[in-house]
Amino acid sequence: MPYISEISTTAPEKGTNGTKDKVFQILDKLHISYERVENDVVETMEECREIDAVLGTEIRKSIFLSNQKKTSFFLIVMPAEKQLDTAALEKKLGVGHLSFASAEMMEKYLGAKPGSASVMGLVNDEEEYVQLVMDREVAENEWFGCNPGINTDHLKIKTSDLLNKFLPRIYHKAKIIEL
Repeated sequence: MPYISEISTTAPEKGTNGTKDKVFQILDKLHISYERVENDVVETMEECREIDAVLGTEIRKSIFLSNQKKTSFFLIVMPAEKQLDTAALEKKLGVGHLSFASAEMMEKYLGAKPGSASVMGLVNDEEEYVQLVMDREVAENEWFGCNPGINTDHLKIKTSDLLNKFLPRIYHKAKIIEL
């Protein structure tokens, strides 16, 4: 059984991860309450199930995609169990040939390594290159679970705080669609 800490409602010690530091600084500055845990490295949605149980919400699946020319980037956020239909997504976004973005691009735009893509990584996308696409089911859920940019920590916040306070503060807006 993987290690999962007790739930905490205060920011972790600074200095272990730059993205995580920025995320908790913004959450605290905006007075967004959260619950968080520290955990062993998790790299799959399957491995997140025990974290889901501790936090009482589902950790959302985040997929980082780019167009064929690698000029447009998309962070897709959806329920853990849902499968992504890329052909349907391409039609809805009016973009052709979506594929996984490289590890280098994920590091550049989200400050994350593969297995750690998260909506919170958008704090690093200061030039707003990445378009956030969120499944309607996720957007309409009361709670949102994700990692703060590194997969050894996970947090739970109100989805309304994410959409109406956090994202506007980092100059991003979610395009909410049925995936």
